[in-house]
Amino acid sequence: MEETPLARPISTFSAIGGDRFSRALTLVGDAPAEDVSGAAKPALPTAAEPAASGTDAEDLQPPTVFANRASAAFGDASPSRLSVADSAQVPAAHLPYRDSLAPTAAGSAQNLGDSEKEAAASSSDAVPRGTSPFPDLGPQSDEEDAPKKKRKKLFFILGGVALVVVAAAVAVPVALTQTKKSSSGSSSSSPSSSGPTGSGNNDGPTSSGPTGDVTGGDGSIITTEKGTTFTYVNKFGGTWYDDPNDPWNNNAQAQSWSPPLSQEWDYQNHPMRGVNLGGWLVPEPFIVPSLYEPYMNATPPAQDEWTLSLAMAADTANGGLNQLETHYDTFITEEDFAQIAGAGLNWIRLPIPFWMVSKLPEEPFLERVSWKYALKAFKWARKYGLRIQLDLHSIPGSQNGFDHSGKGGVGGEVNFLVGPMGLANAQRTLDVIRVITEFVSQPEYTAVVPMFGIINEAQATRIGDDQIVSFFAEVHDMMRSITGTGAGKGPWISIHDAFRGLSAYKDFLPGHDRIALDTHPYLMFGAPDRTPLSNQINKPCTQWAAGMNSSWNDFGFTLAGEFSLGVNDCGRWINGVGQGTRWEGTYQGGDGTNGDCTEWNDYASWTQDRKDDFKTLAMNSFDALGHWFFWTWKIGASSITGKIETPMWSYSLGLKEGWIPEDPSQAVGACKGTNPVTPLTSEMIGASGPGVLSASVKSRYPWPPTSLNPGALNAANLPVYTPTGPIPTLPMPTPTKGTADGWFDDADTRPMYTPIAGCSKLPSSTL
Repeated sequence: MEETPLARPISTFSAIGGDRFSRALTLVGDAPAEDVSGAAKPALPTAAEPAASGTDAEDLQPPTVFANRASAAFGDASPSRLSVADSAQVPAAHLPYRDSLAPTAAGSAQNLGDSEKEAAASSSDAVPRGTSPFPDLGPQSDEEDAPKKKRKKLFFILGGVALVVVAAAVAVPVALTQTKKSSSGSSSSSPSSSGPTGSGNNDGPTSSGPTGDVTGGDGSIITTEKGTTFTYVNKFGGTWYDDPNDPWNNNAQAQSWSPPLSQEWDYQNHPMRGVNLGGWLVPEPFIVPSLYEPYMNATPPAQDEWTLSLAMAADTANGGLNQLETHYDTFITEEDFAQIAGAGLNWIRLPIPFWMVSKLPEEPFLERVSWKYALKAFKWARKYGLRIQLDLHSIPGSQNGFDHSGKGGVGGEVNFLVGPMGLANAQRTLDVIRVITEFVSQPEYTAVVPMFGIINEAQATRIGDDQIVSFFAEVHDMMRSITGTGAGKGPWISIHDAFRGLSAYKDFLPGHDRIALDTHPYLMFGAPDRTPLSNQINKPCTQWAAGMNSSWNDFGFTLAGEFSLGVNDCGRWINGVGQGTRWEGTYQGGDGTNGDCTEWNDYASWTQDRKDDFKTLAMNSFDALGHWFFWTWKIGASSITGKIETPMWSYSLGLKEGWIPEDPSQAVGACKGTNPVTPLTSEMIGASGPGVLSASVKSRYPWPPTSLNPGALNAANLPVYTPTGPIPTLPMPTPTKGTADGWFDDADTRPMYTPIAGCSKLPSSTL
């Protein structure tokens, strides 16, 4: 059995894995927000008390002790892409979390003994420099390498007791990394009225008109980096801009009603009309079935990217893992970005995986190659005036056990902030968020990536309410220590509601700086509604709008990061590979009625009336949600049938076939006065927050949490990694022209969390 090294010595662990659960949805009333309100919670056993029966926590040898605090555990729930409707209809309790990268005062270097300081210094003083994994990104110069040998020697101490550090730390593989460049200050390129211009790094090969034009509008001809051409179609006054001599220019504008990138986005007056690029850099089975279908009978069968990667790696005859890069290169192209702007959309939500930054040797994923295509996304978004919300879709250990988390699939386990490796996986997640934040906070990218979703669809019922809140607060503090506070200082922080319901976030994290609340309202993950489609088209107005309005008043800036036109769960693998559907009665026993999905999947047979009903459903959804991202832009065809098997989820297909509105701006007022969108104020969007969380919040939700599920595991007994690894800075694109080096804050020098060679190990199933 594969194992992973730990930083904290441990004795034998009993099997304390996350329990398996169903993906069925149970809609209930809003769970009480005890975590926010301050209500008393049942006390957990202290370090001196016995752990809960059955947890085997007594087998864990604690090297240190955390202060204990109350914690509430929730019952199991099973949302997949769950429906979060209005305040009267939400999934079972879930909540947000936050992580921290900075050691506490108790963990500062001065608290180490001389021997520990020497050990830490020997493992982190000289940070090796690697070369870029991408031919078109290129290696950095030796001249840039020199400053990297000056790292602060930090060491993580829990509760004032130092962890024993083995001098020879296992380094993050640097052959696939670029390490942080230290310099006299942050990136010196500064935005002008047209955005950062002049010096700086090019976003990659340029693509413009055939005559060398650097800008154009509707009807202009675009030549791509591959030499192909297409006509730019934008009937809404959008213009593209691409000047190789001015690579950071932000003059492009998606539509006449959307501000150009050179202007700050006005969240109060400009609705976010967006689309997800799901299935591109995080391939999901139902979005790109052709990637998974050849490996349905593999051992194990491909049902998430972990098992897909294992199967592909063994399939050398068909290119092995290179098949994934072929997918990245072809599934989404520059023309998709041009079409998104031409469809009247102004934002893109881009799901990304943690292995875009780094992975452990035991993890089978294709490391960092997807970053090359994220850079292309940034370039194409800049060219067509689109803004990007990055979304960390897959994190170490899995935050929800679903296939899109990287390692989930059917009955997947949660090992992020859950179980024996819960804290170690959270540490790795913090580092991933940190590295991405450093990159997108550079002035060259702040206009293109104004928002960062730190974790997609965490399962608070599995992780725990307090643990999730602690993580969210820690991420907020970590990110704002890098970016500073106030408008334009790094990206907005988007947190998913963790399926807990919007009303749980009233007055959430007082004092925060620019946090947006993300909810994913879906209609199909409950008991099937078998009434005609025409009877369901007003559901967004009656079920979603009131909850969104209340959240704007109670929390602040609230958006819908995902929704679709799926009124039922018909479609190939919507519920997971081989899991059937509720509609057909083949998913977890169904409801006793066996329907037929043929009429819902065969869009070629849809009547005009059905298309018109779907278009009305879309318009009502746009109006009810206000700021939204449809899931998803494109669905790939099955390699078995040659058809798109989930048409209700494809925005581009709906545009082509006529059931998606050509002009989404016309949806304003579609709900006809039913729960109209509340006018926004600057206070509601959180623009005036000081960026300092209240002392009561910090006390109530400390980082790290004092206990983890299952069974109230004492966090002081659990293994953790140590911050002695090199910093894997995300490479900048080439050619390099300026001072940007992928790292915004030169004061952020803490080494990365990493395993220690020779320490005890846990099974890789806990990764």
